[in-house]
Amino acid sequence: MGAGKSTAARRTAELLGIHCSDSDELIEEKTGLSAAQHFEAHGEPAFRAAEEAAVLELLAQPPQVISLGGGSLGSVAVVEALEDHVTVLLDVDLDVAWARIQGSDRPLGRDRAGFEYLYHEREAVYRELADANFSSSDSDVIEAALPSLVSMAHGSAGSLRMLWAAGPGGGYPVWVGEDALAHAPWPLPVESRRIVVSDTNVGDLYAGKIPHASGLIEIPAGEESKTLQTAESVWHALVEQHATRADHIVAVGGGVVGDLAGFCAGTYQRGVPVVQVPTTLVAQVDSAFGGKTGVDLPEAKNYVGIYHQPSAVIVDPALLASLPPEQMAAGYAEVVKTALIAGGLLWERVGGGDGIDEQIIRECARTKLAVVAADERDAGPRQKLNLGHTVGHAIEAATGYSVLNHGEAISLGLLAALRLSDNDELRAEVKALLAAAGLPTSFAGLDVEAVLEATTLDKKRLRGDVPFVLCSDPGSVRYGVEVDERELRAAVEELVA
Repeated sequence: MGAGKSTAARRTAELLGIHCSDSDELIEEKTGLSAAQHFEAHGEPAFRAAEEAAVLELLAQPPQVISLGGGSLGSVAVVEALEDHVTVLLDVDLDVAWARIQGSDRPLGRDRAGFEYLYHEREAVYRELADANFSSSDSDVIEAALPSLVSMAHGSAGSLRMLWAAGPGGGYPVWVGEDALAHAPWPLPVESRRIVVSDTNVGDLYAGKIPHASGLIEIPAGEESKTLQTAESVWHALVEQHATRADHIVAVGGGVVGDLAGFCAGTYQRGVPVVQVPTTLVAQVDSAFGGKTGVDLPEAKNYVGIYHQPSAVIVDPALLASLPPEQMAAGYAEVVKTALIAGGLLWERVGGGDGIDEQIIRECARTKLAVVAADERDAGPRQKLNLGHTVGHAIEAATGYSVLNHGEAISLGLLAALRLSDNDELRAEVKALLAAAGLPTSFAGLDVEAVLEATTLDKKRLRGDVPFVLCSDPGSVRYGVEVDERELRAAVEELVA
């Protein structure tokens, strides 16, 4: 309720030129009572029985777009019938949904506590059953996503799940699942040449799996390669391959490759498309999404770059099988960070010590996409995604990008941020999770003065002090917080052991 599914369903049907049905409207047509009236007059069990019958009747009809009642997925028969159809979830924030339904004729529109309970009760079921997940029901989003939805309806996407990254121009698809490289519908015309940019770690492993790839540009592996000099070598290689704006780059690799290849794509001939194929856990749960691209300077990380949204992101968790243990651990730091931001179901699993699986990867991606959709250019809420990164990036810069990998630095940065957040219990819990994953919780070689100096170059700083991101509880994150210099020093000094 309150997600905008009726409006979205009508718009989708209009664009496809097919019929649109609404299960609540069918109930009213058959009983003479609206859904709310039926619920109040006959009680919930009778309404759910009528709802199940209406939905099963609609699902048995010729292809159409159906707006399903929110409780219909509580029916085993409906869930089984949906296996032969494409199920789309409009995943709106609780407060947004409540604002839309408050004061309506529905019983829950007058009961905030009951609405919240039902929202959280259904949340996990909806997300697990959805083939496609949207954070917006805007018309331009529906129109942009239509080719991807049609591909799913025709079965060409196999068993992949899709998350839609809403943004300017409608957004882009994120395909998640096993064998994604083989089954993900390609977002660009086949005549657009696919030029793979990868690194010496995975280029030979995966570049050949990109369908119809026309060339490979390899860069040295490692954060040390994320420089303007490496970007220049990629630009020259694109020129040598006669790449034009009709072609596109496919970034195959981890965060370094994704950031650098995206930067080269956004600047070469003033912009060519890029498709991100993340092969590390860091990239699959975080860096491949959101359009931030760039290179490092000796003084600071990611200091030169642009926003350049991908045309698609293709996530195959099976690609992580070849990842060294230290790289899996590095990605786990970003998983913990994202779970702290999301709270709820994701934190329950991550905080409970569950291992990484496709659902956790998908939920991390969904969390980041929802944040970015609200603030693409990092002017406000997107800064939440920098939890642990102010000190983490400073540690990377202070150690020359060669002593600790990104995840190891973020592990330390998270502990510093949680100390500043004044929740010792949560900090101890996170410290145990990070240590169990093999991540550092202290570092004897840390130069405190160099780290403190590097924090002053944080990109979020506009004037005055550096704004920090703090987390008082899972799901409760504040950004733009100024912290006392003495407290910051103490938080960094505590990391030295």
